[in-house]
Amino acid sequence: MEPSLIIKALSNETRRQILTWLKHPERHFDETPYVQHGVPQRIGACVSDIQEKAGLAQSVISSYLLMMQNAGLLEMERVGKWTFYRRNEKTIQAFADYIRNEL
Repeated sequence: MEPSLIIKALSNETRRQILTWLKHPERHFDETPYVQHGVPQRIGACVSDIQEKAGLAQSVISSYLLMMQNAGLLEMERVGKWTFYRRNEKTIQAFADYIRNEL
């Protein structure tokens, strides 16, 4: 875990919102397309769904997701032609512990 990368990733409201959405993707994204394609939503949310919900260009969302993945906040998984992102709870917990114990 690199705290400075996480702090930088969390400095943007949209990136924080994405983490909130991915905490409970079933509350924030329509699961119908996932079910129709046999993909469990617990895998996370598809990039296109995140992009649509955020209302930003795909290139912007992709750069945000990559930054959060590089910071260790997100995990990525490819399923067929889709790319899904989910929270990396281990890193999030480690960062929470760092904040609580070190700062």
